[in-house]
Amino acid sequence: MIQFRPMRKPPKSERSGQSSALAKLAAEVHACRRCPRLVEWRQACAADPPRRFRGEDYWARPLAGFGDPGARLAIVGLAPAAHGGNRTGRMFTGDRSGDWLYAALHRAGCASRPESERRGDGLRLSGAYVTAVVRCAPPANKPSPAERDNCLPYLARELALLERSRVIVALGGFAWDGVLRAVRELGGETPRPRPRFGHGAEARAGRWALLGCYHPSQQNTSTGRLTEPMLDEVLARAVALGSRR
Repeated sequence: MIQFRPMRKPPKSERSGQSSALAKLAAEVHACRRCPRLVEWRQACAADPPRRFRGEDYWARPLAGFGDPGARLAIVGLAPAAHGGNRTGRMFTGDRSGDWLYAALHRAGCASRPESERRGDGLRLSGAYVTAVVRCAPPANKPSPAERDNCLPYLARELALLERSRVIVALGGFAWDGVLRAVRELGGETPRPRPRFGHGAEARAGRWALLGCYHPSQQNTSTGRLTEPMLDEVLARAVALGSRR
């Protein structure tokens, strides 16, 4: 199992300040109603869920990131799933993409357990923070450019608050593009010409090493486009880069 090398923890006052700032941002994200189409969709999914989820109390609000405020590694996805994060209230939780991601984080030594079922299930992340470009579940999993741009400031602010983060893994091309846009919004330098997404691709984006990974969607994992060893390899590379920065 790959693990971060032991490193000095930031002072308690610093950790407390980061946690408070992230909690304040999370409260702002949870109250967001900037995108009428996404508000309508997330609520419609909660009102008429699949039979297997009937009777559950859906979160049906935007999602903030989840994880260690002192993380060296940030993992960025596309958006919450309609009956995953939109239901459970936590990023990549309650769907098959999350099953793959958190199992891999557990193998990498960054998650306390391999399952992510619901808020309050005891899962803790160490050295890693999971977030997304868009914070509401979009119809057909396809946010519009305007919806992406409405959400980008949240991602930029999260990355800025993750002061110890040095590596970002982008899950899919949409996340890769969103990270580059967020880094530019923060005033960070990005390569020219714009680096192309690919599984295992690497680029420099501001203070971060940016790594590409195919999204652990059911479409990718069921067809073998993304395998467990492929995901593990990217996370191992990310952990190694983060441990020496």
